[in-house]
Amino acid sequence: MQSAELLKGIRNSVKSLLYPLYEWRIVRDLDFSKTPHHVGVILDGNRRWAKANRNEADPTDVGIKNSAKGHKAGANKIIEFLGWCEEADVKVVTLWLLSTDNLKRSDEELVELLKIIGVTVDELAATGRWNIKAVGALDLLPQWLAQKLTGLTPCRSDGLEVNVAISYGGRREIVDAVKSYMEQEANLGHSMAQAQANISTDEIAKFLYTAGQPDPELLIRTSGEQRLGGFLLWQSALSEFYFCEAYWPDFRRVDFLRALRAYSLRQRRFGS
Repeated sequence: MQSAELLKGIRNSVKSLLYPLYEWRIVRDLDFSKTPHHVGVILDGNRRWAKANRNEADPTDVGIKNSAKGHKAGANKIIEFLGWCEEADVKVVTLWLLSTDNLKRSDEELVELLKIIGVTVDELAATGRWNIKAVGALDLLPQWLAQKLTGLTPCRSDGLEVNVAISYGGRREIVDAVKSYMEQEANLGHSMAQAQANISTDEIAKFLYTAGQPDPELLIRTSGEQRLGGFLLWQSALSEFYFCEAYWPDFRRVDFLRALRAYSLRQRRFGS
């Protein structure tokens, strides 16, 4: 057992020495003129990370307590990640923190998760570095969190825009957009026939949660899962996808650089 632990320690030490060189080589070869303006990220794998890193010496480190540890580790990664995005000159980042399906989790786990999300939003806003915007079906959230999210206001006129997707579902977003469009038409006194005649993709896009922002050119999902799960369904029609094996709390700068490199090497044909 001691030999295995020693070998693992040696491997980790070698990796820690080599990664800065590897990062430098990736940065050297990156074409930053092809940096995506909008990057969406599915922050997946927090609970599996917690399970893989469970403290075997602590018999209480299981269940809800362990899941919360994973969610906290994931939350702690966000500010570091946004710093990498700034360095790469990304303009907009959308982070999927909580899906509408996640609201079906046990009450005990959900309460802890919502607390962590609330603290995370406060910490992001407190930096004053970015404009934070909540996107999602906020009406499904507890009142205290919904009020916190609706109370977010722009703090600067430049820099990175950060969307925190909370209680977010792609299908729900499209339904909400159509409802808002129909409400607009009704307020204008238009008939159903007129509303049908006026409807278009551009009109619907005006009522998406991300209205006014560019669609994401790059979507990243961590933890090895290769599906979008409903993330930015409308906006991702022409996005490039990058799937990373690392759990979100283990996501490193080198992983992000690899995603940017993969994106820069793709020939984007936009459906043609």
